[in-house]
Amino acid sequence: MVAIGRDGLRVKIAVQRVRLGSEEFRVIRPATPLHNGALYETDHRYEMYVDRVDGRRIGTLWLLAARSPRSLIHLPMRATPTVPGIGWRDEKPLDLVLAHRSLQFRPSRWKRLRERITAGNAPRELRTAGVPESDVLSDQEVDDARLGGQRDRDLLRPHVHAETLFLTGTTRAFRESARHVFAVTKEGPPAAATELYIPGPGCNYHLCRGLYTWKNPQAHDREHIHVVFSPRWAK
Repeated sequence: MVAIGRDGLRVKIAVQRVRLGSEEFRVIRPATPLHNGALYETDHRYEMYVDRVDGRRIGTLWLLAARSPRSLIHLPMRATPTVPGIGWRDEKPLDLVLAHRSLQFRPSRWKRLRERITAGNAPRELRTAGVPESDVLSDQEVDDARLGGQRDRDLLRPHVHAETLFLTGTTRAFRESARHVFAVTKEGPPAAATELYIPGPGCNYHLCRGLYTWKNPQAHDREHIHVVFSPRWAK
């Protein structure tokens, strides 16, 4: 659950420290499982579905990635109950890892690291993390900063490995992209309450945001993450 207090957005997390060879990695995960936050890959496109509560948890962890350059933010979304309407396009569920570019983490090491943190006896420390609500940028702030042009350095870099989508970027990249997750959690519930909802893409109010990522040195070649609001589908 995410609360807004004097310190801004707050979310309960589990912190784990794991060694691989001579290096130690700090991994941050939600303290309790996500039930209404899911990620799928289909036709080289990524679809993320969130309700209001888990969407705000995901958004807050997204902002935490901007403030945690030495940590990996792991969202185990493959275990989330299937979103209604999913299955007609061979969607593949994925986990999500957010990594600051300065960490220089190689996705090929993730499978071994994940085995360590998910082991039954893996120690973890429960905490409450907070980020200022001012970290959520407005669309106007982003548009003014870009001066009408897309800055490639402020696009997240995607990579899929071991059933996990890795998004790597700068502090600014995470702050700019997090606003899309928060937007659908704010605008989605009123739309769901007043307009026709039919599970699945299209044929409903379909409140969504598009989050673009950098794919290769050709500036026009970008992948798309489709962030969609869906009313709570699991307890």
